Amino acid sequence: MDTQGIDQMLSMLRANSAAASGRVAEAQNTTNGGTDFAKVLQASIAEVNQTQQKADAIAANFATGNSSENLHDVMIALQKANISFQEMIQVRNKLVSAYHDVMNMQV
Repeated sequence: MDTQGIDQMLSMLRANSAAASGRVAEAQNTTNGGTDFAKVLQASIAEVNQTQQKADAIAANFATGNSSENLHDVMIALQKANISFQEMIQVRNKLVSAYHDVMNMQV
């Protein structure tokens, strides 16, 4: 099975994700070599979890009447958390689909 194409696609996705979130140095490091897929997946899940926890904290501060939070920031944080979660769900669905395709291959 050719994993070079998958590794290239993953490094490109990581570089785009890092560049979009402002981590330019990390984006440059991800294009140089392969990394462990499990570590990348765990880091992505942890990042989604962190985004959701941050959004929940901002929403809780707004709900308690904290004057430092405004409605716009709360809604933006909640949408970012929702989008990152939906992205993680789509990646999971693609991985499950790929797993089923590999398991159904005739050898």
